[in-house]
Order: sequence, then C-alpha cells, then structure tokens
Amino acid sequence: MELSRRSMLRGAAAAGLAVGGAAALPGTAAAVGRGTLRVPLNAIGVQLYSLRTLLQADAPGTLSALADIGFRKVELAGTYGYSATEFKSLLDRNHLSASSSHVGIDGADINKVIEDARILGNQKIVHPYSNFATIAEYKSFAGRLEAAGVAIRKAGMHLGYHNHDHEFRTLQNQRPYDVLTANTTGLNVHLEDDLFWVVTGGADPVREVYKTYPRVLQYHVKDRTKDGRMVDPGEGAIDFGNIFRRTWHAGIQEYIIEHDQPTDPIKFAQTGYKYLANLRF
Repeated sequence: MELSRRSMLRGAAAAGLAVGGAAALPGTAAAVGRGTLRVPLNAIGVQLYSLRTLLQADAPGTLSALADIGFRKVELAGTYGYSATEFKSLLDRNHLSASSSHVGIDGADINKVIEDARILGNQKIVHPYSNFATIAEYKSFAGRLEAAGVAIRKAGMHLGYHNHDHEFRTLQNQRPYDVLTANTTGLNVHLEDDLFWVVTGGADPVREVYKTYPRVLQYHVKDRTKDGRMVDPGEGAIDFGNIFRRTWHAGIQEYIIEHDQPTDPIKFAQTGYKYLANLRF
C-alpha cells in the first residue's frame, strides 16, 4: 500500500507534541541558543539514506513529505529502483534539488557516475565509506580518489570524502584521515565531515576543520548521547551551535541531517529540520 504524505505528517506532528514537552531540557531540539548567527534555510539538507525504508515503499510520497516539512535540498544514496531521469522528475515535482550524492568511486565506472550526476543535477559527488587494514592501502586509495576527483572536476562537479570514526583512530602510528588528506588535494577532493563519527573517533570537529582548511564544504549533522547512542539532531550531547559558530568562516556550504537507524524517519526529518532552522549561535 502506498504511504500517504498527510498520514506520515500527521504521525510526525503527534510525535512533535512529545518533543515540545521537553522544550526546557538542554540537549533537545528546542534548545536553540541565543546567538545572532543561523544556518541559512537553503543550506539545510537531509541524507535520504535515513529515509530509505520509506523511499523503497513510496518514493513520491516520501519526497513530498520532505518538501512539506520545508526541505529544498537532499543528498542521495541511490535512486530506489528509479532511473536517474525518473528520480530527477520526482525531485522536480517536489521542488527539491539533489545537490549531492553518495556514490562509491572505488571500482566504479566514473563516466557513468558523472553521467547520472549530471542528470540528477548534482554539484557534488561524495565517496561514502572506505576501511582498509594498512596505511599503504589508504595511500593507494587516496591516489584513486584524487584521480576520480580530477575527472569529476573536469566534468564541472566536485568529489568529496565522507568519514566514519575509524579514520581518526591510529593505524600503524598514523591516522588514516591524515593520510587521505595528505595524499589528495583540495582542488580535487573536498571533505564532508560527519560530526557524529568525528566525535566518536575521539577528534575535535573544529580542530579538524582548521587542520584541513578550506576543504570541509559539507557537514553531516548527526547527533549522539554521551554514551554514544545515535539520536535525532538536537536531542543529544553534541554542541552543534558551538561547532558552527567556531567554523562559521570556514566555508561550510551544506548542513545535512542524518540518522542511520531512525525509529520514525519522518519524525527524524521534522525534528532535524526544525532544530537547524531554529538554531541560533
């Protein structure tokens, strides 16, 4: 049975009452701060991987629900059985732009990746995950990443790298993240810092931005409790306002909410959008 956009939003609105009841508690989506800076609404996005179960069941209804929440940007992680052309039509129908896509470039047909990205209207293509056993393998991968970045840049787009936590943990006396950034260039490979995984890996997100300045162009706004449990943006212990304020002049272009396993994907999207839209820092 196809999902109803309005029924999804009704469920999210009901869940929102519970969120509103926690407005006085620190670390919730309602704790938005009192600063003068704010995330531009056109810079707020959502990683569609977080809504994959709904998209597999009803992509048109899910995209419509995201548009109704207020999103104008999404980041793709596949097209759920649709061709690039078909999915672009769904996005256009809902006035959404796919400014970025997660695509694994290792072993991929880069020409095909570029062709699909052009159809979808991507400005950025982001490699989502790599994990190797040795530093030598990371260096070899960095060479492949740089080569793919050259081809993608020549096609008018830009290649990025999305981290997890293991890149910040020492391997053979080096951090893989440092190896990847030292063996690629900002001209061809930018960084999409997933703040949940940076923190989980024991690193300081602000320090990492300035160590690689000006290569971090995208944030994944993914939250965690103090004991490491993933929660909806604004409901955990990560001080996003502090991070955003201290990196405000670093050139961050997109703030993309994400949750790997949300209990209620629409509530997650609504909570995350409201948190970023209302945040002052």
